[in-house]
Amino acid sequence: MTAVMEPGARVPVTDRIPVRDVRPQVRGGARPVKAVTGETLTVSATVFREGHGVVGANVVLRDPLGRPGPWTPMTLVDPDTDRWEATVVMGAEGAWTYTVEAWADPLATWLRDARIKIPAGVDVELTLAEGAPLYERAAFGIPDTDRQEAVRAVAKALRDETSPPARRLAATAAPEAVAALRHHPLRELVTASWPSPLLVERRRALVGSWYEMFPRSEGAVLTDDGAPVGGTFATAAERLPAIAAMGFDVVYLPPVHPIGRTHRKGRDNALTAHPHDVGSPWAIGSADGGHDAIHPDLGTLDDFRAFVARAEDLGMEVALDFALQCSPDHPWLTEHPEWFTQRADGSVASAENPPKKYEDIHPLSFDRDFEGLVAESVRLLRHWMAQGVRIFRVDNPHTKPVGFWQRVIDEINRTDPDVVFLAEAFTRRAMVHALAQAGFQQSYTYFTWKNEKEELTEYATELARESADFLRPNLFVNTPDILHAYLQDGGRPAFETRAVLAATLAPTWGVYAGFELCENEALEPGTEEYRASEKYELRPRDWAAAEAEGRSIAPLITRLNALRRAHPALQELRNLRFHHAPHPHVVAYSKQVELADGTVDTVLAVVNLHPREAAEGTVHFDLAALGLPDDGSLRVRDELTGEVHAWHGDTYIRLEPGQAPAHLLTPLREET
Repeated sequence: MTAVMEPGARVPVTDRIPVRDVRPQVRGGARPVKAVTGETLTVSATVFREGHGVVGANVVLRDPLGRPGPWTPMTLVDPDTDRWEATVVMGAEGAWTYTVEAWADPLATWLRDARIKIPAGVDVELTLAEGAPLYERAAFGIPDTDRQEAVRAVAKALRDETSPPARRLAATAAPEAVAALRHHPLRELVTASWPSPLLVERRRALVGSWYEMFPRSEGAVLTDDGAPVGGTFATAAERLPAIAAMGFDVVYLPPVHPIGRTHRKGRDNALTAHPHDVGSPWAIGSADGGHDAIHPDLGTLDDFRAFVARAEDLGMEVALDFALQCSPDHPWLTEHPEWFTQRADGSVASAENPPKKYEDIHPLSFDRDFEGLVAESVRLLRHWMAQGVRIFRVDNPHTKPVGFWQRVIDEINRTDPDVVFLAEAFTRRAMVHALAQAGFQQSYTYFTWKNEKEELTEYATELARESADFLRPNLFVNTPDILHAYLQDGGRPAFETRAVLAATLAPTWGVYAGFELCENEALEPGTEEYRASEKYELRPRDWAAAEAEGRSIAPLITRLNALRRAHPALQELRNLRFHHAPHPHVVAYSKQVELADGTVDTVLAVVNLHPREAAEGTVHFDLAALGLPDDGSLRVRDELTGEVHAWHGDTYIRLEPGQAPAHLLTPLREET
């Protein structure tokens, strides 16, 4: 009897094989586990029974239409805890479920006992007589005729009293019969776990390289009279081929809407703006319109669509910022005063992060018209989706109710499951996790602030293990708001190191324009603000001159993105494994995945975290655990230099800033 139970159902007494602690689970099954097409997922459970009978277990995936696929056998990985495990590969996009089935294996139980009894001369004929009908029953469940006959042949051999008992028992080891029973075991007392939700999304939800740019800076002209001329979508599109050439998949644009003038911030976040100051794109709304309008200096809606189309022609997608906040000039303040908080003096509350106050921005209040804000947000998102946008980077989602985002994202993904939302929430872990569980396909992380060895390895392990079932990290190395002291003080080697780490630790990473030029001038010591911040002024860059003068690390970024596309191991999240590196500034890790054709893709990484000091010493990779030879016969190619090395489990390395930030190694095939 097979029992598929719904949450809250009582366990029938006929379900004799307990199935406990099924993983992965998100909020006890209230929210789905996340995966993407082609991704591998490890499913585990505790399975046991009374007495000494042999049990088995398997995973069954059911597609969005409820149709079960071929079941995947599970392996007992820890006999002490009765823990079983299997790796499954994700299929098409949609809302799937998975269950763990546990069952008694009477044939395996008989075989285990027979191999003890018959050599000992205990109940020999009786034992053989009991085994034959088990093999005959098993044959009925095998769809392949040839394999059926192989199993029936075992039953016939067990009944052949003219043959010695040892020879009759040896028939059970026939390779054809063993292979048939491995795929079609004899199952009794089948018990199924509750169905667990599993959301399979498109691969861009997990894998991608992001590039953030301000279109108004590309093609901008700073005139002598102080009246700057900003770039447009047309001039920004001229930068797209260079971005594509570096291997980026996503071009992310900050808000492109009209910018308010009331309380506009000046350069470097000055409280008083000069007449020609362009203001912050996040102060959204003016007489020219709100969140569904284009800033007139950038062009028209047709120009925006042309920009999106050009990016698509180059193999990239455009991500657009979705920032639910308003300048004092936004039409919503007069059309929907109920969406804002009124202070005691009758004024509208401004955004605050005490002691900071942002007079140019009014936050929304969700207490008086929650449904209206949901409906308007969905309308706005669908407006930009109609212009070709399928990715949204959401600004400060942690300042809005979690339930609001769950409603909005569910509503969008219900009809358009390919739309991806990235949560920009640098806040408490509980809120970051809650937003991811609410439906955000990707999340910013604390990676920017993890620069020391211990904190970096601990956090990267957390992202790859504890939170991987619901949170997909996007490892941005910098943002317009965040220029970490590590980059300020470390110069070019620091930028190279962080690029290598971000590009190889997780399947998605991102850079903000200027990172490739190693821009690291802070507004003031001890702050993470850029001097001459592009948030408040135009920042045209001479890309050609920087490349000609050798100031750009674009070649390294290009190489990293090429490696990410060439190696499926770098496109997985859960496969990160750290290895032993005694040096306090060296991290060693591997990423490995088995491909559909049975081959294995492996990348080994050794990175020097110190931007000013050379690191040398021995690193130890557990090559045996990776299925690689550890006798010194392993040859690897350094994908950053092209050099070929003989690699041992313990290998001496030296990494010097300014020469090689890391070794990124791939095993060579024997014939290479």
